[in-house]
Amino acid sequence: MPVANVNGQAIRYDDTGGSGPVVLFSHGFLMDRTMFEAQVESLGGAYRCVTWDERGFGETAATEPFDYWDSARDALGLLDHLEVDSAVFVGMSQGGFLSLRAALLEPQRVMGLVLIDSQAGVDDAETLAGYEGMIAHWTSGEPLGEVGQFVAGLIIGEPTLATTWIEKWEARDRATVVHPARALLERDDITDRLGEIDCPVLSIHGEEDQAISMDRAELVQDSVKHPRGLVRVPGAAHAPNMTHPEIVNPALGSFLASLC
Repeated sequence: MPVANVNGQAIRYDDTGGSGPVVLFSHGFLMDRTMFEAQVESLGGAYRCVTWDERGFGETAATEPFDYWDSARDALGLLDHLEVDSAVFVGMSQGGFLSLRAALLEPQRVMGLVLIDSQAGVDDAETLAGYEGMIAHWTSGEPLGEVGQFVAGLIIGEPTLATTWIEKWEARDRATVVHPARALLERDDITDRLGEIDCPVLSIHGEEDQAISMDRAELVQDSVKHPRGLVRVPGAAHAPNMTHPEIVNPALGSFLASLC
């Protein structure tokens, strides 16, 4: 079981290995490294694909409060552990939050960014209040019930896959989301820094995403120095890489080929 001791954290990761260009996949809130299985299967022959569990999810513990700048340093520290100079960062939702920050912290190490249903901004007060209520129920010890079904619908949408993730969430110690929740809800707005990002940026976004609206992805593409376009995924919710890999994987493959 590969574990990297980085920034005082024991980070669980998987690495396909090989000599190809490195692609670092960072998952969304409540998810884990397995959410990129379809992408690793598609790209693993040509690229060295690294997936990892961020603090508080999967098999990586969150032992203290942190923010997405810390998560960005975790990602960069994982590259150090793997003796990798630079990588393409692919981030879904909060994975995109940390990937953007990694590009600001150490731009020479980020060859390109792929933001899947992500953004640079923050949520409005009404949305934050809703998330606070969801987190309170999540950590209460009560069965997830309708809250779990709502969250799975919001993130995934597809019923069978949503049921699989609800079962996974129910089996976990849900108290582990306390520190990650504060990172999510109290994150800073880096919209005004998008113009500093000096690598190509591709956005992929589900047209039915109710968590992060399409205009947030449009804003990213309008603001970065080297926009590579916005791929709109019809019928997809917040995690199109899981539900619509037949659209996401070719777009990701084309972007990677243009860089590597």
